[in-house]
Amino acid sequence: MAPVTFLEAIRQALFEEMERDPTVVCLGEDIGVYGGAFKVTQGLLERFGGERVIETPIAETGIIGAACGMSFLGLRPVAEMQFIDFIACCFNQITNYAAKSYYRWGAPVPIVVRGPSGGGVHGGPFHSANPEMYFVHTPGLKVVYPSTPSDAKGLLKSAIRDNNPVLFFEHKFLYRRIKEEIPEGDYTVPLGKAAVRREGKDLTILSYGAMMHTSLEAVELLAKEGIDAELIDLRTLLPLDREAILQSVKKTNKLMVVHEDTKTGGIAGDIAAFVCEGAFEELDGPIRRVTSLDTPVPYAPSLEERFLPNVNDVVRTARELANY
Repeated sequence: MAPVTFLEAIRQALFEEMERDPTVVCLGEDIGVYGGAFKVTQGLLERFGGERVIETPIAETGIIGAACGMSFLGLRPVAEMQFIDFIACCFNQITNYAAKSYYRWGAPVPIVVRGPSGGGVHGGPFHSANPEMYFVHTPGLKVVYPSTPSDAKGLLKSAIRDNNPVLFFEHKFLYRRIKEEIPEGDYTVPLGKAAVRREGKDLTILSYGAMMHTSLEAVELLAKEGIDAELIDLRTLLPLDREAILQSVKKTNKLMVVHEDTKTGGIAGDIAAFVCEGAFEELDGPIRRVTSLDTPVPYAPSLEERFLPNVNDVVRTARELANY
């Protein structure tokens, strides 16, 4: 089977779920005739028509409000944010309405909000955000951030079938840069389960999204130095696979977390807290964080490269922790 890009895997998931379930609909800006800003939805309009592939105005609040209403009428909407940064426009709809509807009056909201996130493509401060932690803090939501084509497809299919609102972050740097063979036929990847990308014994590295690939490159360099790092892909940030994290930490006794989100308020801090609560006596060194800087994402390529974590940052921090 030919390798598939990250973008194509997401597109396949949308096609297959719309074929499988006539209640699945897509809505968003330019997702029909144009095929989406990154061409993720290309071909959907021709296959499923304008009643199931719905062009919207540039009004994110309206998109999510309409998606919630559709879900109450028995549909399973997949709403696209043209860039995930603008999910901030519908923050109230997501956190005060979609996330709380089932808790308040027993009404499931089976919507998926998906869109391109992350930097590395010189998109500047309004098109490069990683706003996942605004929503990880919100009970009632699920937050998914895949790093591979096979996971992107399987997790999106699970998200569409889930009766809870799911936010699905797609790192735009990965869209056309990575390929892999993906399973044939209908398959899903469970939400809330991490994946061990490489087993090791000297320290644990946790990551997700594009930083998984940065971390993987770093782990391969560390292995040449005799440092045997275990690499875990979180995949889902809410719910978080705490069992897998604690199990790995108890094996390696050292932990570092690598993510593209900024350091202050990033998920690394929350992970560090619960690991200290659940495995403090197992730790043989301080928990280390490798993250972006606490600034907006710069536009200038040289500044963005300084802002984002890189392989050298991961290697240096892992080396210090391994030798602690």
